Amino acid sequence: MSAFEQSVTAARAQAGEGAIAIALSGGLDSSVLLHLAHAYAQTHGLALHALHIHHGLSPNADAWLQHCERECATLAVPFAARRIQLQDQKKSGTEAAARKARYAALGALCREHHVSLLLTAHHQDDQAETVLLQLLRGSGPAGLSGMDAANTAAGLLHNDQLMMARPLLQASRKQLEAYAAQHHTQHIHDESNDDPRYARNALRHQVMPALEQHFPGFQERFARSAQHAQSASRLLTELAEQDLAACLDDDCLDIGKLRALNQDRGYNLLRHWFATRGLSMPSTAWLAEMLTQLLEAKHDAQLLVTHPDCHVRRYRDRLHLTPKLAELEGTREDQFDDKPGTDFVWHGEIQLAFPAYGGILHFDPAEEGIAADWLRGQPLLIEFRRGGERLKPAPNRPTRPLKYHYQALNIPAWERARLPVVKTRDTLLYAAGIGLDCHHVGHGGERVTLRWQAV
Repeated sequence: MSAFEQSVTAARAQAGEGAIAIALSGGLDSSVLLHLAHAYAQTHGLALHALHIHHGLSPNADAWLQHCERECATLAVPFAARRIQLQDQKKSGTEAAARKARYAALGALCREHHVSLLLTAHHQDDQAETVLLQLLRGSGPAGLSGMDAANTAAGLLHNDQLMMARPLLQASRKQLEAYAAQHHTQHIHDESNDDPRYARNALRHQVMPALEQHFPGFQERFARSAQHAQSASRLLTELAEQDLAACLDDDCLDIGKLRALNQDRGYNLLRHWFATRGLSMPSTAWLAEMLTQLLEAKHDAQLLVTHPDCHVRRYRDRLHLTPKLAELEGTREDQFDDKPGTDFVWHGEIQLAFPAYGGILHFDPAEEGIAADWLRGQPLLIEFRRGGERLKPAPNRPTRPLKYHYQALNIPAWERARLPVVKTRDTLLYAAGIGLDCHHVGHGGERVTLRWQAV
């Protein structure tokens, strides 16, 4: 109880004011957590909630919910449950899908009940299983760090105002069993925990007993190794933050500065950069291939490497992370040569939407711009550039190809491909990303300027 109280008090100091809640499955571990948290809340005069997630995977799921509700009623602990349906089971597997849905539901319930601190019943044996699983997957220091005593996990809980803590992480399963026997706590048994088809169950029932037989107390040593890995991971993150600050140029990485780092620091920096963007962590093999392509290419190369969550591009010795965008119907490949683009007439609207081109064309009032009366009577055309278009941005500047203007404005090629132009039947009026052609710009009277907004 003393260790539990210290852990929860430390987590509350990070979480701030607000109620606390526990994730209650009804099993041994969370039932012990319920009793410990109830005693802690009474001692400190805190509001405590118990939250149960009904997955619907077991024929006993309804009985488990009723059991949890009864136990909470006995202790006068407010109880809430949420029924969920799993998504993408075939893609990620039942275990992963259930975990993702469970934590999202817990985050939502915490938001509804104004909970700032969520307690889970993970314990020392769980930590040992996690470290061993990560070792079998070939994980680095971050994976081998196991579970933190407390963290925010906003991406998992979909709740950036919530702290999650594991106050039983230093307690072994045997200690929890002894506590449950001493206090006569009632708990259910989830039959899915006996199924060796799940990796964690295979470790728990087949591998861990063998380790316990030959290496008694291995769980504590695994937990100590996880703490060492956490320390190393924090140092690597600190180094990555320093390297990222040195290599960052606006929202891009300077290739020259990245090239000056040794391979290990380069990998460490890139992993951290991906993490700050909320992108899935690439494998070492993928990083090696990416760096080989991007760093050894010529200075003016425009390379693209595909990541599951984004595109990694190189332009003008800068590394860009760009989203994967849907194809637009108005791309050149989708047009007929005899009738390119989309014809339209402007009747004085403030804006016109062109979904096929991925945005909205605005007509903004301006002192200097195109005469509105003249523009209203013109049959207009919007399309992506087809090559050969030229634009004169100002009277004192020469007429140049659009490619020249895009290069001068440092607009990468992949962005140019999604910037449309507006024409009359024979004259270019406007190029998104550049501006109006000055031949139709003047002063006096009602005038408008065009502006493109990608959506």
